[in-house]
Amino acid sequence: MAKQKLKRFAEFATMPNTFDFAHQLKGKWNTEVFKNNNPIVLELGCGKGEYTLALAHLYPNKNFIGIDIKSNRMWVGAKKALEQNQMNIAFLRIVLHKIHEFFEAGEVSEIWITFPDPFVRIRSAKHRLTHPRFLQLYKQILHPEGLINFKTDSDELFSFTQIMLSKIGIEPILVETDVHGNPNAEPLLKNVRTYYENLFSAKGKKIKFMKFSLLNLSTDHITKFEEWFEAERKKLVALGHSTGI
Repeated sequence: MAKQKLKRFAEFATMPNTFDFAHQLKGKWNTEVFKNNNPIVLELGCGKGEYTLALAHLYPNKNFIGIDIKSNRMWVGAKKALEQNQMNIAFLRIVLHKIHEFFEAGEVSEIWITFPDPFVRIRSAKHRLTHPRFLQLYKQILHPEGLINFKTDSDELFSFTQIMLSKIGIEPILVETDVHGNPNAEPLLKNVRTYYENLFSAKGKKIKFMKFSLLNLSTDHITKFEEWFEAERKKLVALGHSTGI
């Protein structure tokens, strides 16, 4: 297994559709990588790139970038993209809390957050990919009309995100609490599935989805949320709870 990872690391560094901490491409993804002016869509924590590949197939007039820190996983998606001649796909290895260093303001039209680690422990809340500290970064690179698509099996993370958005004055455009149990859910949400989505669904977990805009995100609202969150955290800690928000 270690040898396979080392091989993939080496190949990832040389593949034409993979990029490792490519600061030099900030503001130049369309001109230097995709060679067109199509909208750019990101998938955060893309893993093996299943969602990235599926979306790129459905929307050939958009450019997709799968982002993760583990290149041995992205190698799988990058290899498939090359084999299938999907030229509207790239994979970028970075740490997500520095995402604003790799894209220019307004360069990204849409972001997908698919089945991220829920970080259910209260002390780990700042690592949740829907936490305001990340939303602030996303807003820096999103087009003003850009959207966030969030899909998860985690009741805790979904509940946190709903509460957080209400506290910072953002009303979701769409909320689905049981994607596969709703016959009227968007076909895209039902038909494009990752390995983990199939795994969670088979275990009886409901898949949830939320779409929202960051247009009205403000520092004042975030400050108020953080004050509320800290007060709630202290209450739970006093009761001996390590999860709950």
